[in-house]
Amino acid sequence: MTTSEQPSPTPGPVRPIALITGVGRSIGIGAGIARRLAASGWDVAFTYWTPYDRRMDWGSEPGAAEAIAKELAEAGARTAAIEADLSGPDAPTRIFDEAEQRLGGPVTALVLSHAESVDSGLLDTTVEAFDRHFAVNSRASWLLIREYGLRFRSAPGTATGRIVALTSDHTVGNLPYGASKGALDRITLAAAHELAHLGVTANVVNPGPVDTGWMNDELRETLVRGTPLGRLGTPQDTAHLVEFLCSPEGQWVNGQLLKSNGGAAS
Repeated sequence: MTTSEQPSPTPGPVRPIALITGVGRSIGIGAGIARRLAASGWDVAFTYWTPYDRRMDWGSEPGAAEAIAKELAEAGARTAAIEADLSGPDAPTRIFDEAEQRLGGPVTALVLSHAESVDSGLLDTTVEAFDRHFAVNSRASWLLIREYGLRFRSAPGTATGRIVALTSDHTVGNLPYGASKGALDRITLAAAHELAHLGVTANVVNPGPVDTGWMNDELRETLVRGTPLGRLGTPQDTAHLVEFLCSPEGQWVNGQLLKSNGGAAS
């Protein structure tokens, strides 16, 4: 695990701390959420994992974590960029330790935006790929939620803690990704009940078709035709919903799987 340092802004009112996973690229959904929360008064710790981007068609974005951290600091947020391989079972504890140490307080909102996503179907998925998807998308998410639950404290009778996980309804031709995201859904929705006594809400968001560099032209056109609004989603669309769920106004939404997808056909 490595870190990226950014100067902290001048001390002011205490801001709640959000921990966001999967913020490795400037055009990604995770980065969009981080910008929105920073602008609405949150300090932000975020994780990224460069070797994953190197494996994917879009490739890595050199300096992205530093640039994102700088943007968040300019919005008034204290930041902590933490490079972490979530396939390791010890990563969640180390991430929380570092976020708390560097930002000086406990995490109030946990946003799970990370993913292992390599296309393969029932007949060509390897055991190695299947296990890696579940280690990152399911096991790491459970361990992050568990670590959050072990550490979170709120005033009695308040609902200030937030967990938001990003999911997908992909299945055909994307077996390990879709199956591991299905497990993530159940883990997160269980947290809405099992962590209720701590004053924590937990919800799952399906952002629908958001092109962050992984679509080709044919897929992009097909998805636009299948969306009543006639466009693809943006990271900002997802970020606005996450911001609401993390706000005091969003505390009555709990244990839900929300589709923020423009009405796109499944």
